[in-house]
Amino acid sequence: MSPPEGRNVKQKAGHFGHMAGWVEPCAGRRHQGGYEETFTTLSRPRLAVVLAVLAVVLSVAATPARAMVCMETTMTLDEVVDTINKQKSCESAMKVFQDCQLTASGDVQLGAAVEKKCEADFMPGLNTAQQQAYKREMRVCDRKYRNKSGTMYLSFAAFCRAEVAQRYSQRALKAAGQKAR
Repeated sequence: MSPPEGRNVKQKAGHFGHMAGWVEPCAGRRHQGGYEETFTTLSRPRLAVVLAVLAVVLSVAATPARAMVCMETTMTLDEVVDTINKQKSCESAMKVFQDCQLTASGDVQLGAAVEKKCEADFMPGLNTAQQQAYKREMRVCDRKYRNKSGTMYLSFAAFCRAEVAQRYSQRALKAAGQKAR
């Protein structure tokens, strides 16, 4: 229903009085030429309480130090990285990574710790060509999931990189074992 041609229609004041430019909180349905209110408005003190509670909930949800159950223990991401760093071998570090995986972006940090642990076994013994080959394999892992969206693909790339480092470690340890015999 619209007003007859040439007639001015006076707009009703919003529920906020002096805040007329503010968004109208009471969207309504038209019925028989009027509006039916679909929900009640919040008073300012109630609105302040709701916003304060919302702010607290969001700040708690955004806390980065979340705990996970890993190896039958509750640990933070940093504690898992410390556990990986304390492992005596690349194989045991990879086992911790597999047991504590998040299948999310946090796996990047865990995978980097495994890479570092495994690289200690082989990196000093690599010549320039072998180092370039290793870096090339790592870049393949990075490119494999580069155009994928979602944090699980960051996890997949981290596992790929850790597995490359693990393979190089296994080869180096096998070669060192054969030389020692």
